[in-house]
Amino acid sequence: MTEINKVVLAYSGGLDTSVILKWLQDTYSCEVVTFTADIGQGEEVEPARAKAKAAGIKEIYIEDLREDFARNYIFPMFRANTIYEGEYLLGTSIARPLIAKRLIEIANETGAQAISHGATGKGNDQVRFELGAYALRPDIKIIAPWREWDLNSRQKLLAYAESHGIPVEMKKGKASPYSMDANSLHISYEGGILEDPWAEPEEDMWRWTVSPELAPDQATYVELTYQKGDIVAIDDVPHSPAEVMDKLNEIAGANGIGRLDIVENRYVGMKSRGCYETPAGTLMLKAHRAIESITLDREVAHLKDELMPRYATLIYNGYWWSPEREMLQEMIDASQRTVNGKVRLKLYKGNVSVVGRDSATDSLFDEAIATFEEDEGAYDQKDAEGFIKLNALRMRIAAKKR
Repeated sequence: MTEINKVVLAYSGGLDTSVILKWLQDTYSCEVVTFTADIGQGEEVEPARAKAKAAGIKEIYIEDLREDFARNYIFPMFRANTIYEGEYLLGTSIARPLIAKRLIEIANETGAQAISHGATGKGNDQVRFELGAYALRPDIKIIAPWREWDLNSRQKLLAYAESHGIPVEMKKGKASPYSMDANSLHISYEGGILEDPWAEPEEDMWRWTVSPELAPDQATYVELTYQKGDIVAIDDVPHSPAEVMDKLNEIAGANGIGRLDIVENRYVGMKSRGCYETPAGTLMLKAHRAIESITLDREVAHLKDELMPRYATLIYNGYWWSPEREMLQEMIDASQRTVNGKVRLKLYKGNVSVVGRDSATDSLFDEAIATFEEDEGAYDQKDAEGFIKLNALRMRIAAKKR
């Protein structure tokens, strides 16, 4: 096995990764490079720098990747109307390929032989990180401490931290009983009472959305402008992709929109119950399907719907950097050339409705043909008779045989 002299660690500065940092130094006698990314989790990332310095780290990477994340990962996924198992908008899944990519790039820049992450051996994230890493650098070594050490509880981690002089910040007030993950697209909750699929989540668990019952009594309207399948403006005000995420999270969250409680099938084989808040994503999925409804050819739209579950599964399982996902992305992006126009949404107490869609340049909706009034010869209703008989021919033949 190649000797490991340097490792790039995906580092948050929290308990788990602080322990991992020290454990890597002791177990592998290696130099550690830390990588901390701001992908819209809503927490300061700079404190990780001081913690890494205190641990003797010389090469520290702290990066704002919010625009990269929104533009090159979230937006391409929403062009496909991606949703896993009918409900999940893949907020955690879509962040992992970006982190894997930067881990490999930093390893290349610093001459590291290995990367390390804090994902447990039970979850999907270990698969996502490592599939992405191997796709981008086949010879990379991966150290997954949770698959090696015996520190398999919070109590053992705290004891390790105390015995090695690792400072651990104990947050004031009531500690959250949930395992949470957040980024620009969503925040997830697992563990605690959620391990019982019959138990209703406590109201104070939710962070980004008001309770629908407490949302404003007046509806909120929002207009989204699309260019080639991507939102470029909100209420006619231009926004970058990251700004779109922030603005829509704020608007939708204030109206109690975006809560989800599901049991999903993990790639590693188990079922897992989780709760999610995806305010912006909920609006984006609804609006994108609406603009496509007037700008996409019927068969193109139906083909996209057939391909979407495969595309969603690829992302969920960690195959973002696979050739099949990239091939599907080319097809999806080609379909978006005509997806231009505006969608008007009505938000009210946890619900979102499409109340308008328009495309001055690419709409395929022809009122002269679709009307129930006189169409002045645009559509000959007599043509329907032959159309129906031809489509019924095989069934008529079979019926005669019976």
